[in-house]
Amino acid sequence: MAQPILLGSDLGQAATGVSHFSPEVSPHFQAYSEAFHQLRKHKGVDLPGAAEAMRNPLVFAAMAVRQGDADGTIGGAVNATADIVRAALQVIGTAPDQSMVSSFFLMQLPPPQNRAVIFADCGLVVEPSPSELAEIAIASARSLRLLTGEEPRIAFLSFSTLGSAQHVRINATREALSLAKARAPEIAMDGELQFDAAMVSEIAERKASGSPVAGQANVFVFPNLEAGNIGYKIAERIGGAIAIGPTLQGRARPANDLSRGCSAEDIYKMIAVTGAQAAADQATV
Repeated sequence: MAQPILLGSDLGQAATGVSHFSPEVSPHFQAYSEAFHQLRKHKGVDLPGAAEAMRNPLVFAAMAVRQGDADGTIGGAVNATADIVRAALQVIGTAPDQSMVSSFFLMQLPPPQNRAVIFADCGLVVEPSPSELAEIAIASARSLRLLTGEEPRIAFLSFSTLGSAQHVRINATREALSLAKARAPEIAMDGELQFDAAMVSEIAERKASGSPVAGQANVFVFPNLEAGNIGYKIAERIGGAIAIGPTLQGRARPANDLSRGCSAEDIYKMIAVTGAQAAADQATV
């Protein structure tokens, strides 16, 4: 599925056929340091400072992706999300058609649902503006299509369903929906929807009859990080869903995060997701 390269010190005995080393012993260390200096000198980073930065496995890994020596990077088992995202943004950057980086979780739902859906943004953007929420939705739709092959149906979530309540937060969700429809009219989307109306067809018939998305959504866009983070953890810990992520989207090349509570199985699944993203990137070159 992939050829792993492990970066860091005191890695112990790696599996047979797996490369593992500290950044400073790599034959690429000097070239990567010089490349980072050129990339960040406008921020005051001199060559010694670049070399020091390159000793950080997160920065080194991101530079390996930028230079084409690796297809994607995964970290976070012992690092904060902010450190993962900072390295990705500084070195890899955003995709040409994206203005921001966001995140999603691929949620494998247990029976009777027994399907995969996307929750976004549950790990990165704290209080997205309507424009940012629209971009998160469209990026998440593309991620679902890439990873599952399904056509996306986006639900913009709220505590209201199609006008059942009035509040300034609901107004922001409605504005995000309007912006997303204008940017990607080919994608089915609707809102504002309560989660049960978005997920359960019987409830959708009562609350949102005629909606192209209600009762069959597979991309769930939360209004902010607080709601999204709580929502995915409830689905995982009480509902029995398997949460894969947080996966970053909107960057120029694959760079993904892990929970600091991750297991070996979590890392394995994230390798699969990152590999799929890298294959898609290569197919569009």
